[in-house]
Amino acid sequence: MLLPFIAENLAPIMFAALVLFLLLGYPAAFSLAAVGLVFFVIGVELAPYSGGAINLSWPLLGTMPERIYGVMTNDTLLAIPFFAYMGLILERSGMAEDLLETVGQLFGSVRGGLAFAVIFVGALLAATTGVVAASVISMGLISLPIMMRYGYDHRFASGTIAASGTLAQIFPPSLVLIVLADQLGRSVGDMYTGALIPALILTSLYAVFAFAVAFIWKTAAPGLPVEAIRYRQPDGSRGYMSLAVLTSICAVSALLIMLQTHYRGADFVVLTMTLGVCFAVVIAGTNWLLRLLGGPQFLSTLAEQVVFVMVPPLLLIFLVLGTIFIGVATPTEGGAMGAVGAMLLALGKRYSEGNRARFNFEIMRSAAQSTAKLSAFVMFILIGARIFSLTFYGVNGHLWVEHLLTSLPGGEVGFLIFVNILVFFLAFFLDFFELAFIIVPLLAPAAEALGIDLIWFGVILAVNMQTSFMHPPFGFALFYLRSVAPRAPYIDKVTGQRMPPVTTAEIYWGALPYLCIQLFVVALLIAFPGLVRHDPPPSAHRPAAVTAPGGAAPTFKSEGFHLPPYPPTIPGAPPPDTTGPGAPTLDMSVPPDLVKPGEVKP
Repeated sequence: MLLPFIAENLAPIMFAALVLFLLLGYPAAFSLAAVGLVFFVIGVELAPYSGGAINLSWPLLGTMPERIYGVMTNDTLLAIPFFAYMGLILERSGMAEDLLETVGQLFGSVRGGLAFAVIFVGALLAATTGVVAASVISMGLISLPIMMRYGYDHRFASGTIAASGTLAQIFPPSLVLIVLADQLGRSVGDMYTGALIPALILTSLYAVFAFAVAFIWKTAAPGLPVEAIRYRQPDGSRGYMSLAVLTSICAVSALLIMLQTHYRGADFVVLTMTLGVCFAVVIAGTNWLLRLLGGPQFLSTLAEQVVFVMVPPLLLIFLVLGTIFIGVATPTEGGAMGAVGAMLLALGKRYSEGNRARFNFEIMRSAAQSTAKLSAFVMFILIGARIFSLTFYGVNGHLWVEHLLTSLPGGEVGFLIFVNILVFFLAFFLDFFELAFIIVPLLAPAAEALGIDLIWFGVILAVNMQTSFMHPPFGFALFYLRSVAPRAPYIDKVTGQRMPPVTTAEIYWGALPYLCIQLFVVALLIAFPGLVRHDPPPSAHRPAAVTAPGGAAPTFKSEGFHLPPYPPTIPGAPPPDTTGPGAPTLDMSVPPDLVKPGEVKP
């Protein structure tokens, strides 16, 4: 009696065992593989008692090497080491430092200006690196001491840095979007296109929150003091008008040219931005050349500096995302070009500034080592997930999960609410790779059965998985920031003042408002699916409706079903005999007689 019960409920028992191993702290890759192999043996032994619920046998284990080899030959996942290497090269070459310093000067004495700079640079780093750790650590090392120096509230400063770093989770070329596209069986390009608008919305909401804090709580986000502002004109002005005119000319020119093309959507945005950047480079380069020759200048120092600092990341965005969106390159090829482009940009920085620390063999070696560790981590989790899924599918676990989720009340919306609550709480204990490889394959069949667009579903999960970096006490972005934030009082190098440390509680409290913003965006995407834009697969296209006169309800026009003349008429040939014995017929109620006329049946 007990054995049949265990056999028929082996799927939930197996899933509970996996959760138990993960909660005990065992590595996800080894937990997946161990649970999969142990329950494979149990499933084979209990198969006779399952009443057909278990479809496992020893020969099935022989397919495991082929499944693991399929992981190794997956071209989509090859983009992960390329994008990781690109991000690490950029982080180590000092590009983030240049961006933060210049954008911080751009906002100047505006209250909350440094917070706006951190959010803006976080979005740029996200669109060029796709690696959360690189973004958070870079901005934590560079901007946190500056924000503390000028009197920013520790909670607001640490929360802004951690949240801006996690934008790398949702901005293309995010690594998690690559993994989600692979697990959901969808195109990486479609996933990138669908995530672009939600990423921009999330960044805008971060900026709105920073503005609200600076406006309401003035002491939490002061502006830079006058003596800290550089890039002034000889008359003491900042040169904002020059920058505004340059931006307007480049934006309008690029927009007018792109409106004459057939590109729309994300392609239009990326290509318009690239064209505007090219115009700005030409104008700023001409101004720089005139300055060298002693001629008249038409750009302010601030405008020229902003152009030269912003050009490298923006060109890299086009090199990676632009080529993917317009269909010139696959995500893997785009990642390869991005890795090469990052090295060329770092090399250019080295020789233009004469600073060997910008790019050298040690930077390449450490970046390659970190990339190899990340790639091995991903591969081991994926191999463990393949072992687990072989057994889980063999005990019909996918059917158990699908039935459990599709029977939830509320239909599509009820399913999405339940799944997002589940992912939110699992993110307390699992990082985004583990969620993508363990949970998503179980959710995808149920979502597809309910008719949910998997690109929309994947983008919602990607935004939700950002919370795995942000919510206390296990958020990885909070750990990254804790590792670089001062733990003890220190003397500021510029002001000579004694600065208090940043406590762990301040980091946690600072992350909570941004965590709420992330959850709000998840709800926004569920309520407005049109925010996730992508090209639907061919199977999603339906026949066009014919609108009746007078605004009546649309109807579908049908011409009925007709067979062509049989047998076919061949020009120049004598007409076939369609009446004699043995003539072809479409009446299949009686089996055809294949005996020639006059021939006796055997």
